[in-house]
Amino acid sequence: MSLKYYHAEPLANSLKSMVPLKEKGLAYESVYVDLHKFEQHQAWFVRVNPEGQVPVLDHDGIIITHTTVINEYLEDAFPDAQPADAPLRPRDPVGAARMRYWNKFVDEHVMNFVSMHGWHRMVGVIARSIDSGEFEKLMENIPLPDQRKKWMTARSGFSESDLANATDKIVYALAKIEDQLGQTRWLAGDTYTLADINFYSHCGMMVERMFPELEIAAKYPRLVDWRDRVTARPAVAEALKSEDRTTPGLRTWSGDR
Repeated sequence: MSLKYYHAEPLANSLKSMVPLKEKGLAYESVYVDLHKFEQHQAWFVRVNPEGQVPVLDHDGIIITHTTVINEYLEDAFPDAQPADAPLRPRDPVGAARMRYWNKFVDEHVMNFVSMHGWHRMVGVIARSIDSGEFEKLMENIPLPDQRKKWMTARSGFSESDLANATDKIVYALAKIEDQLGQTRWLAGDTYTLADINFYSHCGMMVERMFPELEIAAKYPRLVDWRDRVTARPAVAEALKSEDRTTPGLRTWSGDR
């Protein structure tokens, strides 16, 4: 059995599937894909994933893409490899359904709106630093039309109305999760699951740094306590130590370090 994980810095999507690999104690070969050098669109990587996106899991030559799918695959392929406290996907139907509900909520109502702010603040800086002719050539190599459009929008800048709408969506999600954490210890119930990893990776770990004006600590104390408990998990701490080639001044997601 061999596992190879193609990823960028330990944040957002790359972190989301890296944490389960660590939590389950699965040995894997790490392959860093430098997004700042557009390696995800180079021929060698597109042969691995024709969509030109990270992360990618290669399990004995079987290619799995998209983080929610990767994480469910890891549960199916390695059901006995689990953290000591509880399985990452509950074994009972109700628990599994609750986990999937929160995964769907994060995937559809959180991830893209946090991502917009990240692209506006970080990717936009990268895109605008490239000469026009070079930028056009790079755009031709992006396999997905929507991803190409996103790069072009980042270069010109997202509109203030789109950014304001994204912030409103994030505030709604924070309030919803704060309320849930008043009812259960973790998002999907009394045990830590893939749903917690999902929200932590895409929003929970860095929302306070990205949006200081939202006064996270004052308004969402249960979320802050939850975030600290996730961060303290040895597997999460280990994942966060993974390679990161992001220029310090552009570390919008994780802060300068």
